[in-house]
Amino acid sequence: MEKLFERHDQYLAEIPTKFVRGVIDEIDWSLRLIAIKGPKGVGKSTLMLQYIKLNFSADDRHVLYCSADTNYFTTHTLVDTADKFCKIGGRYLFIDEIHKYENWSREIKEIYDLHRELHIVISGSSLLQINDGHSDLSRRLTEYQMSGLSFREFMCMMTGVNIEPIELSSLLNSPNLFCQEVKRHFHPLEYFHLYLKEGYYPFYFENKKMYHNVIENVINYIVDNELTMFRGLEVGNSRRIKALLQVLSKMVPYEVDISKLSRTIGIQRPTTLKYLKNLEEAALIRRLFTKIDTITDLQKPDKILLDNSNILYTLSDSNPEIGTVRETFFCNQLCAAGHIVEYGGLKTGDFRIDKEIVIEVGGSDKGLKQIQNEEYGYVAADDIDNAIFRKIPLWAFGFLY
Repeated sequence: MEKLFERHDQYLAEIPTKFVRGVIDEIDWSLRLIAIKGPKGVGKSTLMLQYIKLNFSADDRHVLYCSADTNYFTTHTLVDTADKFCKIGGRYLFIDEIHKYENWSREIKEIYDLHRELHIVISGSSLLQINDGHSDLSRRLTEYQMSGLSFREFMCMMTGVNIEPIELSSLLNSPNLFCQEVKRHFHPLEYFHLYLKEGYYPFYFENKKMYHNVIENVINYIVDNELTMFRGLEVGNSRRIKALLQVLSKMVPYEVDISKLSRTIGIQRPTTLKYLKNLEEAALIRRLFTKIDTITDLQKPDKILLDNSNILYTLSDSNPEIGTVRETFFCNQLCAAGHIVEYGGLKTGDFRIDKEIVIEVGGSDKGLKQIQNEEYGYVAADDIDNAIFRKIPLWAFGFLY
């Protein structure tokens, strides 16, 4: 046990708290069992350690942070560790990388049922299954999904200026007022295209030169390890999955041809649809449908985008098509902020948000013609810094979370 506390102390001593993600205030830390899920690299470990550092004294032994992928757990179980921790008065147990511990859900359920005074926080992959068929934790556990940095959070880390998130309704009602407030502190367009290329994952600030190499490593890890572990991907098909991602990075978003995709990577159509669903669950792509309420598991999506624009730049052999970059950014930020995003179709704007708002995404010269008959129609335009009527700067949609 002492070894775990030594590592706990070392982790806390090294963790910075100058910048803390906004999601820390959205989590109800008083709950007895919490899971923080998200793709590798978005900052789950940092968030847990920051919460401990900000809410407990350095020598407090009522709290313990540990990682399930350390050598300690090759000879110790989670149940035994929790038992020993509770016997010395432990009240708050944080377990990182829980998905790397075999049969984790069964032991977490046992710990939860045995130790009524213990608060447990776990973190793991986006593909983490709460109900794995052995121990259904759905009635006990509350899940929180963690995304990468919003443009707002990126700007906070770049400039030190923390602008509070804005609700979508407020942005649409008073866009120019918000834009003027932001521009009092910095010029968003000075940084926006840098963010589109390199600002989504927090590790950008650790090693900028190797940033895209690290993203590539993250993608490979998710495909080679997490998809095989959690979705039964055959190891021999991992190369086909990576080929699929390469094809998607070059594809014009409105040209979704599943049969052509299948032929290109050499797999059957139903398998391609299954892999697309798995890639979305892994937060590598985003499938869009015109009517999200009626979709089936293996339904052909109406539009496919990569999850975020940084992945798009990493996978593209050259600079990706700017229209695709813009749409990828817009969908990523709206979805991460909790909004329902559907494909708008060819006759209306690009996207329908929360069933009633229609938004067309484009450049500075994009007009209002396509959304002029929509009661709640707007244009999200790149390369402008002021809102003009219903034409709102694209970067402003990066301040929703």
